[in-house]
Amino acid sequence: MANELINALNILKSKTWIDLTHRFDKDSPHFFMFEPAEFKTLFGYPDGFFAQQFTFPGQYGTHIDASCHFVEGKRYLHELELKELVLPLIVIDQSSRAKQDPNFSFSREDVILFEQQHGQIESGTFVALRTDWSHRWPSQEAMDNKDKEGKNQIPGWGIDALKFLFEERGVKAIGHETFDTDAAKDFRQNNALLAEYYVLEQDTYQVELMANLDQLPTRGAVIFNVVAKPNNASGFPVRSFAILP
Repeated sequence: MANELINALNILKSKTWIDLTHRFDKDSPHFFMFEPAEFKTLFGYPDGFFAQQFTFPGQYGTHIDASCHFVEGKRYLHELELKELVLPLIVIDQSSRAKQDPNFSFSREDVILFEQQHGQIESGTFVALRTDWSHRWPSQEAMDNKDKEGKNQIPGWGIDALKFLFEERGVKAIGHETFDTDAAKDFRQNNALLAEYYVLEQDTYQVELMANLDQLPTRGAVIFNVVAKPNNASGFPVRSFAILP
């Protein structure tokens, strides 16, 4: 006999599900200080079964960063609570802007403008910054978007926007389609990833290199961040997906 939980599951399965995760392998874009992933076949079907060995940094492909990734003494990945990984999702669309100005840094004023158009951002939400940067995947060159001087031209979160979201709106976590939280120009100016440090200092998590944000509504969807549970890890590839309203 169906109970309340099964009925809820049936409702969820009647909705549209969107995968927010890139496939990855040795040729996939990755942070320049990391080695490419390595997939090695340990046993093939002639041996009776197919088994592989995977070698890659925790921050590879679409991945989740735990607080300890930047902040010593904060939580490891395995310490995140399950209910933290399932949240109402708000998508802030800055894709047109990214086409015109790939160097922009999303500001507090930009958040306020978004709220004037779409309503106040609720507490306890996961806020994703849509730039359509994921359309550049799987090209490392396109993702890096270097100018003639070899400097990356990549948009990102401004720390003033993040402080507003976490401290005044009470959001729970954030995500984006790029390698880092910070805009590349901010990183060069500060010689540090100040926005990323700030987010992880809030004892929460973020998801990087997200995909398919262009298939989501501004609000109303729910995000699930399903991840393995390695001990004392700072991050790991994640299977993020959203269920549409």
